[in-house]
Amino acid sequence: MQREYMEYDVVIVGGGPSGLSAAIRLKQLAAEQGRDISVCLLEKGSEIGAHILSGAVIETGALAELLPNWKELDAPLNTPALSDRFLYLTETESIQLPTPPQMHNQGNYIVSLGNFCRWLAQQAENLGVEIYPGFAAAEVLYHADGSVKGVATGNVGTGKNGDQEGEPGMELWAKQTIFAEGCRGSLTKGLLSRFRLTDGADPQTFGIGIKELWEVKPEHHQPGHITHTVGWPMDTATYGGSFLYHLEDNLVAVGFVVGLDYKNPYLSPFEEFQRFKTHPAIKKTFEGGRRVSYGARALAEGGLQSLPKLTFPGGVLVGDTAGFLNVPKIKGTHTAMKSAMLAAEAVFELLGDDAQAQGGEAKSYSAKFQQSWVRDELHKVRNIRPSFRWGLWPAMIYSAIDTFLFRGRAPWTLHHQHADNEALRPAYEFSPIAYPKPDGVLTFDRLSSVFISNANHSEDQPAHLKLKDASVPIAVNLAKYDAPSSATARPAFTRSSARTKARRGCRSTRRTACTARPATSRIRPRTSIG
Repeated sequence: MQREYMEYDVVIVGGGPSGLSAAIRLKQLAAEQGRDISVCLLEKGSEIGAHILSGAVIETGALAELLPNWKELDAPLNTPALSDRFLYLTETESIQLPTPPQMHNQGNYIVSLGNFCRWLAQQAENLGVEIYPGFAAAEVLYHADGSVKGVATGNVGTGKNGDQEGEPGMELWAKQTIFAEGCRGSLTKGLLSRFRLTDGADPQTFGIGIKELWEVKPEHHQPGHITHTVGWPMDTATYGGSFLYHLEDNLVAVGFVVGLDYKNPYLSPFEEFQRFKTHPAIKKTFEGGRRVSYGARALAEGGLQSLPKLTFPGGVLVGDTAGFLNVPKIKGTHTAMKSAMLAAEAVFELLGDDAQAQGGEAKSYSAKFQQSWVRDELHKVRNIRPSFRWGLWPAMIYSAIDTFLFRGRAPWTLHHQHADNEALRPAYEFSPIAYPKPDGVLTFDRLSSVFISNANHSEDQPAHLKLKDASVPIAVNLAKYDAPSSATARPAFTRSSARTKARRGCRSTRRTACTARPATSRIRPRTSIG
């Protein structure tokens, strides 16, 4: 099929905080120097913010650098963080612990990240950025010399089994392409492999974050209040925790994060989240309230040790695509924005030399990062997440020593020693977990949750998950681990259906039990956590 093309100076893939910040910074630099550059941003959601669920705490440092007059521009930061609480939960009790310094939020804001991104998009469009929502970048394009040429959008109208050719997508050519897809972006995974960007870095470690937005009764609402918890329902060997953010208008965002390096193949992050809400210290917030929306996303938790090389011929990685999340803070918006601003500055420098811009490498981005506060911030907390391989209490003791005694400058660095899936143990070492049946009031099933997640898929669209090795789901995932990926699979997919599919030869490529690696092949849900 012959595809049409459009040419730009810069193409940005992804309309989250990092992609939009890069677009704004590029146009600012062009205006400062009286130059005209063309910037195009693609967003797979139907609109900017469509795949971002409300409820996040953000620091304003990067925003103030990008748009110093953000208050005058009516940025939707309406709920200042006023109080913090850090709890250790047992099955029936809660014990308040000293709040770690990384979780002090005075001066921060609790926001709807979707609204924040929509506001950033308005600022970008006012500067002349072309934004195209509803178009997913499906393919990276390359020059003959191997450098990135741009991206192509997916074909439209292709049949589920490939029997309909459909309309060809559009090619977007660029001198430089900025990839801001978020965690585990499909194009980024190809770039990491092609350009060997992870050579010399620790294995990335991931978490899955699940969130709901609730409208609660006024008497249960405390605008600006933040609660974090550790402990129940997780055991002390499993990394995980929760958060409650009280936004404006009687809205509360509640979320639960589980590290994907857990050992028990019967553990279901979704079910653990539902069970968490039944704790006496938590459920009272939601009594008489109603659930408004649901979402989930993958989180890159490896930190500084797991950052890949950020540049390659023709493009750069920014934001959570690279893995700039500050895990102890449970924040990544400010670091994602700053990384994108640094990348934009490096790309803009390259655009000044036409001979170098086309497919060149914006190497100064890496140097700018090394000299930035983002690198300093991630360096100070680099040892905290890997310490949790020792278990909850040893890790908390070590983290206190690292934070208060060494101030994040310990003369050593703890490393992530293996990929998440290598931590998973055989099913015979554990007993199945009997999760309680959802009541439809406080706790819910997957089907009703996905229904309100704003994740829409046509029944006729081609499968986006494909098997690398059709023998693995039966010979390994099912036989050794009892199909653990069913715990994070599509709503109606249970272990019994995993066995049924296995007996049928595992023909469906849309079931996550049919994946090549038991733990790391979790679905990346399309609705993001803000």
